[in-house]
Amino acid sequence: MTDEAPLIDTSVPHSARIWNYWLGGRDNYEVDRVAGDHYRSVFPGVVDVARASRGFLLRSVRYLAAEAGIRQFLDIGTGLPTAENVHEAAQIVAPESRIVYVDNDALVIAHARALLTSGPPGVTDFVRADLHDPETVLSGAARTLDLSRPVGLVLSGVLGHVAAYEEARSIVGRLLAALPAGSHLTLNDGTGVFRHEFVTAQHAYNESGATPYHLRTPAEIAGFFTGLDLVEPGVVSCPGWRPVAGEPDGADEIDVFGGVGRKS
Repeated sequence: MTDEAPLIDTSVPHSARIWNYWLGGRDNYEVDRVAGDHYRSVFPGVVDVARASRGFLLRSVRYLAAEAGIRQFLDIGTGLPTAENVHEAAQIVAPESRIVYVDNDALVIAHARALLTSGPPGVTDFVRADLHDPETVLSGAARTLDLSRPVGLVLSGVLGHVAAYEEARSIVGRLLAALPAGSHLTLNDGTGVFRHEFVTAQHAYNESGATPYHLRTPAEIAGFFTGLDLVEPGVVSCPGWRPVAGEPDGADEIDVFGGVGRKS
């Protein structure tokens, strides 16, 4: 990570900052809060979507560390730091875990040091790179991770920013091709199959000048796991993926689907 001060554009809303706002964070601006409130006025359930996505992410990472034996994680499209991050979820199970975060958003980069707080047995690093360039992502990750050993690849709510579905499939395929057998993919994205208001609100957001996000069908999300061995219960609405009693994910049917798959 360099010490360059990135430029932060506060003239248009940004999805990472709006997501942070919905999750109760402080790393956002007035333009993000206005956009987030407008979105929520059309689709109040978007906060449940944000929480369900985050809950799935953390449960799946804990599963990978505790049950699949993964000790290396590559989190692409990291977003802004929250109350619990991937390295914390992994290292509470396995303190020696190594985590590489990847993002190219200026505000995320400005706050990246908050993610570099690994305990002494483990390691965290941050790579400034674009999801659309998997080879650069992998090259940067290789400074910290041993890519000849299994890796937990984390793609949480990020592939919707890739407009063309086949391009998104290609990105996932290129990333997984560089990882060995025993690696796992944890992935979730928004769907819009239960509540039409989600589709309406997302369309308005995409027209606002912010970076668009494209909702996909559950079948398309399942397509990202082609060739992998799906972990039970498969690709489902995120609150239904190995729920933990007491976690506030809300109803079973929320418009964000995810799953975990193993490369054999």
